[in-house]
Amino acid sequence: MPSFNVVVGDPESGLAHQLEVDGQDANRFVGKAIGDEVDGSAVGLDGYTLEITGGSDEAGRPMRSDVVGPNLKSVLMKEDGVGYNQSRGGERKRVTVRGSEVSDAVVQINATVAEAGDESVESLLGLADDESDDDEE
Repeated sequence: MPSFNVVVGDPESGLAHQLEVDGQDANRFVGKAIGDEVDGSAVGLDGYTLEITGGSDEAGRPMRSDVVGPNLKSVLMKEDGVGYNQSRGGERKRVTVRGSEVSDAVVQINATVAEAGDESVESLLGLADDESDDDEE
């Protein structure tokens, strides 16, 4: 069974929440690619829709949207992008990256809220109660 850390970015609040997903909920992510949408109930966000924006594997290799499939591929990079930053103009480097499809080898998945639900992300994750307690003290 796959297990993922899903980092959900909330554009409304500007916060990111790291959630652990395993079992049947993790299977909803397997086979999806960067840019695909997933039901938010897989991470406890009922009524939300999440868009997969990237991720990385156990060695820290990033997923790239222009590499097809879930496998590793060695790509010649000549411009700044995911997985490579030029140190000087005209520099090229061969970098190993992971494909855009989510598989068991992926450890972290980055996602953003595509469609918001009725309740806030913080209230669904149980974080709104902690903040209100701090205001009362």
